[in-house]
Amino acid sequence: MSRPTKFEHFQYVGDKRTQVVYDLDTAPAELIDELMDAGTYLAFGPDTLVEAANRGYKPHPSAVTAESE
Repeated sequence: MSRPTKFEHFQYVGDKRTQVVYDLDTAPAELIDELMDAGTYLAFGPDTLVEAANRGYKPHPSAVTAESE
């Protein structure tokens, strides 16, 4: 899956509604499409799961699997 245009240089994107962070390379396309349509997304700097956790976001299971490989 290609990354959304707004996030072509990011790997992780958070959902402000649920405080969940997704890996754009491994998350289901339907989830990312719905998130982009809703407009409730957030990028992290630096672009890491650690930074997302520092902001209170919990990783989606697909993000945890990708980072542990």
